[in-house]
Amino acid sequence: MNYIGSKHSIIDFIWESIIDVVGDKKNYSFCDIFAGTGVVGRYFKSYGYDIIANDNQYYSYVINKHFIENNDNITFSKLRSIGIDNVFIYLNSLDNYKGFIYNNYTSEGTRDSDISRMYFTENNAIKIDSIRNQIEVWYKDKLINDNEYYYLITCLLEAADRVANTASVYEAFLKNMKKSAQIDLDLRELPILINKNTNNKVYMEDCNELIKHISGDILYMDPPYNERKYNTNYHILETIAYGDNPDIKGIAGVRCDDSRSKYNSRKNAIIAFEDLIKNAKFKYIFLSYNDEGIMSIGDIEKIMKKYGTYSRYEKNHKRYKANKSKGGMRRTTVEYLHVLIKDLEV
Repeated sequence: MNYIGSKHSIIDFIWESIIDVVGDKKNYSFCDIFAGTGVVGRYFKSYGYDIIANDNQYYSYVINKHFIENNDNITFSKLRSIGIDNVFIYLNSLDNYKGFIYNNYTSEGTRDSDISRMYFTENNAIKIDSIRNQIEVWYKDKLINDNEYYYLITCLLEAADRVANTASVYEAFLKNMKKSAQIDLDLRELPILINKNTNNKVYMEDCNELIKHISGDILYMDPPYNERKYNTNYHILETIAYGDNPDIKGIAGVRCDDSRSKYNSRKNAIIAFEDLIKNAKFKYIFLSYNDEGIMSIGDIEKIMKKYGTYSRYEKNHKRYKANKSKGGMRRTTVEYLHVLIKDLEV
């Protein structure tokens, strides 16, 4: 999935840096407290770590409920018992329901509106609505369990994102339907990371509140770097995940949710960051943050040094492509991994 701030391209740097500090101790717990799509948590899960994942967006919660909490094969035994032998063939055949996505995010569905939107083709929007509706029916009828429910919604989020007519985020749609958006939506099976030795838990809470109630060995933080609001950039994924009919506004049809993370402004971010560090009951704390973030290196170093031994790693890598126009000719950024070995008595 295309995602702002995804650490997929630098996961080896993150892994190697963290292991350089803590050693290769597979019995450690790892908390990804700004989880996003769970790339970092998944990676550490694959190596046998117990994972705590958290994010305040529901689509992120759903994705992590699958990739982090699901720890066994998905069988769909109750669906098979009523004659549905292949769930994916069945769901991919559905095209009979025009719901919220069709009515609000296609040119045909919005043709009588003041704003015409082109996020999906009509056929793909109908498939998204039909599949999401069927998943909910099965869940309410107890034909799928929690693990199967979150798995199928995650499969749908991935499938919808592949055919979305956007430049990676949903704050705007493209004026012409791009080639990838014209391909028929295809619901595909996703991998299940199975590790019998892990005990994983996913939350959807304010990180500064959650930190007061959890503890462990490694805390990894990847907060927003700037003023971008994830609830705006990924509002359609949020709506697909919920399967609801929210009030929406503006050209983009964003959900009427004006909440902003404390980490979206420098003043609030510095206060919230220190509060998070202060309350963290973790020995090893790591912060991913780049050189364009609203908190400076000096801000971060000053705060972390109050609570233990500080160091950092850095790596040059390509900037997120949607930002290139704002940065002139600059095509790279420096990713810092700030490190605190915390004195838990402080």
